[in-house]
Amino acid sequence: MDDQLEPEALDKLRAELRRGVIVLAVMAQLRTEHYGYSLRKTLADAGIAVEEGTLYPLIRRLEKQGLLDSQWRVEANRKKRFYRLSGAGQSALATLGREWTALNAGVEKLLDPSE
Repeated sequence: MDDQLEPEALDKLRAELRRGVIVLAVMAQLRTEHYGYSLRKTLADAGIAVEEGTLYPLIRRLEKQGLLDSQWRVEANRKKRFYRLSGAGQSALATLGREWTALNAGVEKLLDPSE
């Protein structure tokens, strides 16, 4: 019997793991104002690469949920939509941040072979 997981199955597990983390990372970055490309670049620079096809639907969903505010502006002769956490988004981020910290601490203990 092979002890290796099929690559496709591992890819699905990775995607599932990243899904919630990406939401938290996007919200954390939107404490300061960004437009789509600058947000994507900032996330990538932090080691969290997010495809456009994932990022833009996520931003729209967060805005629809009332967690983001947005505003169209012209910058460098281009019309860009800027996003920032709303008051509700800031509150949600604080709650989710605490939840993440607790979950991460628990997972770290579980992953530590010396425990």
